[in-house]
Amino acid sequence: MSSNTSTRTSPAPTLASAPTPALGSDAGATVTAGPVPVLPSAEELAARDNRVAIGPDVATRGRVAILTADRVEDVEFFYPYYRFVEEGYAVDVITPSGGALTGYKGMGLKETIALDQVDPRDYDLLFIPGGLAPGELRRDPRAIAFVQAVAGWGTTIGAVCHGPQVLVDAGLVAGRSMTSWHEVAPEITAAGGTYLDQALVEDGQFITSRKPGDMPLEVSRLLQRLTAATPA
Repeated sequence: MSSNTSTRTSPAPTLASAPTPALGSDAGATVTAGPVPVLPSAEELAARDNRVAIGPDVATRGRVAILTADRVEDVEFFYPYYRFVEEGYAVDVITPSGGALTGYKGMGLKETIALDQVDPRDYDLLFIPGGLAPGELRRDPRAIAFVQAVAGWGTTIGAVCHGPQVLVDAGLVAGRSMTSWHEVAPEITAAGGTYLDQALVEDGQFITSRKPGDMPLEVSRLLQRLTAATPA
């Protein structure tokens, strides 16, 4: 595992408003929707005027992988993404085939990195957000192999909501205590793990939580792990 931070640039989002009722108008009236919000590509962001000004140490402390796919739960993706960037970590968003990513609620990225372009040894932490994306990842042998390889290096792995489904299919749950969205609980126990219905469960290299409302607690703990592994 290394902390190579010299190559990729973490993007920043451009937001557009979704349809909302027009204030003071008749019931049912709506404002015309703008375009689906997406993030600029790394190439666009590299332009001097588009760089995210977070601080002199941005993207110098280590590298984080976020493994996901289309229909990821938007909050569970973007909240940790920006917290990692704020604290100075480079973030690689990894999807099965690269290219654009669309969240469950319409947020997205124009560019992601394909699984066959990454090395599991490059990362100081792996995070798997929830939504419907884990259902796709768990059926992809490349995603399972990547997660297994990251785990084999002893790297901290965080997951939320349906994210632990990927850990189940990777064979990493047996003998561990974890939490998840309640519908995933039977899968954890069937795989030999112990399900705990609490906001945060930490067991060895694995840190899990249940839902978007648990994210501040989980991301705080993940950042503590990163700080210990990659001191400034």
